Amino acid sequence: MPNGTIKRLVRDRGFGFIRDDAGQEWFFHRSAVAQGVFDQLNEGQRVNFDEEPSNKGPRANNIRIEL
Repeated sequence: MPNGTIKRLVRDRGFGFIRDDAGQEWFFHRSAVAQGVFDQLNEGQRVNFDEEPSNKGPRANNIRIEL
């Protein structure tokens, strides 16, 4: 399960990007947030997530806020 930081949020469109600890960027959609609500996420916040295959590149799923 990778860990990373919210790099960018596009709240009005419902998606964002996570940069994992290895430097790779992951796209995520608001529906991929498992814990809490998308609107409670902030840029710079630490999260962990599951990897999901996608034909458009790496995608994060089941995103959880690190406590």
